[in-house]
Amino acid sequence: MADNSEVESVEIKSNIILQAVARHVNCLNEGTRMVKKRALDGIRKETLGRIPLPEKDVLQKVFDGLLKPLLKSIGDQVEKCRELSILLVGDFMESVSNPEMFLPYLIPTIVQRLGNQDIVENAEELRFNLVELLTKTVDLTNKKIAPYLDDIVKIMERTILDPYAEVRKQSCVCTCKVARGIPEHFHMQSESLINPLLQSISHQHSKVRVQCIITIGDVLQFGSHKPMENVISHLTQRLFDHAPSVRLAITEIVGWWLLEFVDRYSFHHKLIPILLTSQSDELPDISQKAYKLWDEVGAKYEEENEEELKNKMNFVEELEIAPGIASRPRLGCRTLIFRNMSKILPGLLKDLTDWTVANRLMSVKLLHTLLINSEDNSTQHMEKLLTGMYRACADEEPEIVKRVIKAAEIVGWYVCPEVYCKLILPSLKNTQSAHVLMTLAAIIRGSRPDLFEAHMSEISTTLAEVEVCRVENALYQLQLVSCVNAIMSTGSKYPDRLQSSSLQLFTVLLNMLALARDEHIHTEANSSLKTLANIQGLSNTTELYEKHTKDLLETLKGNYKDWNNYSLERLIFDTLLTEAGAILGALLTDIVPMLSENLQPTKDAELRLKFFSLLSRLLMNSGASIDSQQGFGSFATIVVKDMILPNCVWHAGRVCAAVRTTAVSCLWALFQSQLLTQKQAIDLSKDLLTQLKSLLEDEVKSTRLITCRIFSKFLLVCGKSFDPDHLHSFYIELLKRLDDSSDDIRVAVAKTFLIYFQCFPVNYDTSLYGAHLQEMYKGLLVHLDDPDAHIQQQLLDVLKEAGKIKPSLLLDELEAVRHKHRTDVYCQKLSDHLKPIL
Repeated sequence: MADNSEVESVEIKSNIILQAVARHVNCLNEGTRMVKKRALDGIRKETLGRIPLPEKDVLQKVFDGLLKPLLKSIGDQVEKCRELSILLVGDFMESVSNPEMFLPYLIPTIVQRLGNQDIVENAEELRFNLVELLTKTVDLTNKKIAPYLDDIVKIMERTILDPYAEVRKQSCVCTCKVARGIPEHFHMQSESLINPLLQSISHQHSKVRVQCIITIGDVLQFGSHKPMENVISHLTQRLFDHAPSVRLAITEIVGWWLLEFVDRYSFHHKLIPILLTSQSDELPDISQKAYKLWDEVGAKYEEENEEELKNKMNFVEELEIAPGIASRPRLGCRTLIFRNMSKILPGLLKDLTDWTVANRLMSVKLLHTLLINSEDNSTQHMEKLLTGMYRACADEEPEIVKRVIKAAEIVGWYVCPEVYCKLILPSLKNTQSAHVLMTLAAIIRGSRPDLFEAHMSEISTTLAEVEVCRVENALYQLQLVSCVNAIMSTGSKYPDRLQSSSLQLFTVLLNMLALARDEHIHTEANSSLKTLANIQGLSNTTELYEKHTKDLLETLKGNYKDWNNYSLERLIFDTLLTEAGAILGALLTDIVPMLSENLQPTKDAELRLKFFSLLSRLLMNSGASIDSQQGFGSFATIVVKDMILPNCVWHAGRVCAAVRTTAVSCLWALFQSQLLTQKQAIDLSKDLLTQLKSLLEDEVKSTRLITCRIFSKFLLVCGKSFDPDHLHSFYIELLKRLDDSSDDIRVAVAKTFLIYFQCFPVNYDTSLYGAHLQEMYKGLLVHLDDPDAHIQQQLLDVLKEAGKIKPSLLLDELEAVRHKHRTDVYCQKLSDHLKPIL
């Protein structure tokens, strides 16, 4: 009886309310805009606006009576009426006891407004209200919404791509609720929502993109798994999103899938790279979240495969982690990478050469993270890894190269040197690639010193091989120096082992000094030489040169007879002798034959120019180089007779003229350094004078000038040891030079004559050789009237010295020409000087 009374009470109350709103309902069918609006406001006031609010059962009855007019009003021409109707229906659905009873009427109405090919509802705010109403309905009816899944999906296909961003977001929220609410039905229809979601994932509003990603997560988790392959590529692109919230959403969804996705084992190789990429995100919150999720994924994998991993879990492997890494990834994480590396690596290495910088940068960050998790398991993938690293090191983007180098250092730590040596060293010999060297240097820097020690000699020997260390490419040379630095850095804990490789490393660095044209490389190479010396306990690089110069010279002896101007060995020889310093004094028996061979007239002229330049530098600094042990004197005759004089012979052409100039300059350096003794000079005088007289007539001014100066030095060295015939043999050539077009040469000849007359022996027979004296006096007196006062003064000094030999003869010759001179001043000075010594 109680139940019947309650039913009657509900009936009565609902009828009262329906009677109260009857007039308002009638007004909805006809009337103006204002009338309809007032009618809807009146319905709300008399139903949901009553105080107190009627019971749910009463409102159920009332809504049953009002539903059709209200749904009809949702299609009203007046926008405000549609809005009020939608809101009123939504509030009724929340207030009634059995909202699912109204689904057969409500869902078709929403489909009619939103689910057609062309959306009927043109007001974007009302489309939002309708989707919100549908979301509310899904929430309220739970699994009872299942029969209407087709209609809901039909609506979502349209509204997920709605022009209004709020509609898109609300549609995604609604889709998530449907997917989670009725998964057993939803999986049959889920695939049709993937394309709209993927189109919406690149929407300009970040909030839409975030909600879209969350929705994709639910659609695949609770729906069909088939679209996963297509979805992953789109999610990966979102890792480049400028909005942190989007990247965080990707991280959380992928982490959730790796933890909860039913078929996750099939997609590990697709999902793991996304989560690992997030670990290198520039935003700490995202990277920390990625690390946390990855750890949870590893823990769950351990839990699910406990039996299989039992032994490894019980046996804690003591593996020292690479420097700069905070903590070692757990066993589950490492195992996951081990089992999926072969699937992940090919695509990753391909992306390292992608045409977009962002893709390449993200790929190289992922490679670094992957190698940290892979540890020594990356050994079996070394060939592919190295090929990818070589290419990435060639990238024009500095940040990418920097990241590749970091990755290579991780490889060096975990991979045994025996493995990478077998792969890299042959490749280096075959390709001479700077990028192979760059990779090798990074791997060596990252290597564990205790493991690297045994392979130091093998690597150093390879670097010192001719085909490896003699490459004229600036980048290659810089990386070669970098490799040497890496060897010294990693091997410095084992100085004895490093000492056994010292010659090879020295050879490489000297080659760089010789071949490099970039000043920066020279600086780096010299710095490395200092380091190499310090590691071995040597006080400076001079001691390093003392230790290795002879050995390096031995390697150059093999083909020095075949050198030409383009021979790299010539450059190395030049640099070695220039830098070696005092040790050269002990190696003259090795050096002189090599110099002599390459200064033969049959050799290329340009080659001889380079060697004369080297010889001149050594002679000018002989005390600190080739004569450091006062032993060069015994080779001085060979240098003059076999090297210099043959190259002073006249041949037509500018190149030959240049050779003569450098040869005579070298002779001048020899005299300047006082390396030629008087005995040697006298022994060589015949050959020397013959060639010097010829050089006085050379067409090149500098050659003539240097020759005049050499005459002076030659006369000084020989002193009064000349016999008269030798003295008479070249004064005519000297007199000719007083008519030279160059005043510098004329002054130099005057100074030579001054020394010349000092060389006359004390017992010189003036009567016997009077004709020679007369010829000399006449020639010199002509130039006492020179237009240049400085030369006049020089000649006055010469004639004063010459007059000591036979003053009366000179005074007679002076008086004979005095009247021809333009000025009597210098004649008078000479006359005044001569008269007292008659």
